[in-house]
Amino acid sequence: MLQNRIRFWIFCIVLSITTQLILHGHTRLTAADTTTDIAPTSDRPNLVFVLADDLGYGDLGCYGRKDIQTPRLDQMAADGVRFTAHYANGAECSPTRAAFLTGRYQQWIGGLECAIGTGNVGRYDDAIRLRDTHDLGLPVSIPTLPAQLKSAGYETAIFGKWHLGYEPKFAPHLHGFDHTYYCIGGEMDYFHYTDNVAGYNLFRDGKPIRDEGYFTDLITDEAVKFINGGHERPYFLYLPYTCPHSPFQGPDDRQTHPLPLDSPLWKQGSAPPDVYLAMIQRMDQQIGRVLDSVDANTLVIFASDNGGTKSARNDPYRGIKGSTFEGGIRVPAIAYWPGKLPAGTVCDVPTLTFDWTRTFSDLAQADFPESHQLEGVNVMDILDGKHPDRVLYWRKPRGESIWKGVRDGDWKYVVDRRGDREKTYLFQLADDESESQNLIDQYPDTAKRLRALYDSWESTTRRNRRGRPDAKTATE
Repeated sequence: MLQNRIRFWIFCIVLSITTQLILHGHTRLTAADTTTDIAPTSDRPNLVFVLADDLGYGDLGCYGRKDIQTPRLDQMAADGVRFTAHYANGAECSPTRAAFLTGRYQQWIGGLECAIGTGNVGRYDDAIRLRDTHDLGLPVSIPTLPAQLKSAGYETAIFGKWHLGYEPKFAPHLHGFDHTYYCIGGEMDYFHYTDNVAGYNLFRDGKPIRDEGYFTDLITDEAVKFINGGHERPYFLYLPYTCPHSPFQGPDDRQTHPLPLDSPLWKQGSAPPDVYLAMIQRMDQQIGRVLDSVDANTLVIFASDNGGTKSARNDPYRGIKGSTFEGGIRVPAIAYWPGKLPAGTVCDVPTLTFDWTRTFSDLAQADFPESHQLEGVNVMDILDGKHPDRVLYWRKPRGESIWKGVRDGDWKYVVDRRGDREKTYLFQLADDESESQNLIDQYPDTAKRLRALYDSWESTTRRNRRGRPDAKTATE
């Protein structure tokens, strides 16, 4: 610990001198150039995880978008660490959320490799079987981050999108959240809180509630109230916005009646450009309110749950939400912790959503059961120059289609299987981040090696999942 502090203060002195020599812009540092100073046991930090919904990699000013105003997130990046190789664990909503809350690949669970369909619809074989037995969701028997943090003395809250089960037995207050205010499903009218299938969708502690206002604003109101409520113990705040997920409604688009079910605004990828920008800009403003409310002993993380739809800007990457091309899984991410993380840092080391689970758990000194080994790494270690030697995996089924992906170093192997047709790709990301050159024929041995790694991972993680065809019960 003392060594870390000495390293940190040396860094601060060097950074101060360097800053005097820079006329404008940010200092670009690799992860090996940074150090962190983690709080002692008696001063464990507050932890805030802000999650956007379907935000594209290039949708923020600090990620290169010129036609949008996101000053608060841009400043957050300027004052913290901006990640340029951060990946969502899933190519859609529910999978990434499951991975974050459990700290493990969602494939272990069963039924949550694809987003739960609006109205509690199973979209692939395992999910359909679980839906038929009313078991499609995140079981309370699985250890989760809020439950472990609560056991470690943290006050916990979720305000925003849940999307991990429609059945009451999957409600977030049963997973260790002390305070809840959320929508159950994947999309909801921002003003009337209805979805386009299942009806009313706004809940607190498992019960439907009434409210009035723009949902992005409402969950921020809850968050700010929670932060300013006075805490005798540290807190964990999970703030998953629905923005900019469909339906596409800006803060000034309120209608007297709920959005018609046949409105094109429900359709993903059909956002009017001005509305899409307005939604993100409003979220940026609201995140600013959160940043203005937290104290210095608070680590705030911002990320997206997957890549953007056709309405988003995923530049410079190929693909969209739902695919395992970079555009479907590489997302913006920012870490902000004044005095602990050096400002203006850019980290290009690959990271995953569930790395924040490990990071939060370590900082809070919250232990998971030995039978539930976390699979992420502590991001603070990455920023201290300890780069993990690991392989990253993705799997997203829907209907008869499956997207697969594996990254080992700069090599990435992708499978796009649709029924009986399978297309495979091999990319060298160091030279081709846009995935424009398929090297599958030039490097067959590399492709074979990556396919073997993937097949081993898939067979291991899915062996005892819920919803499998040979399961004796849907919940085992």
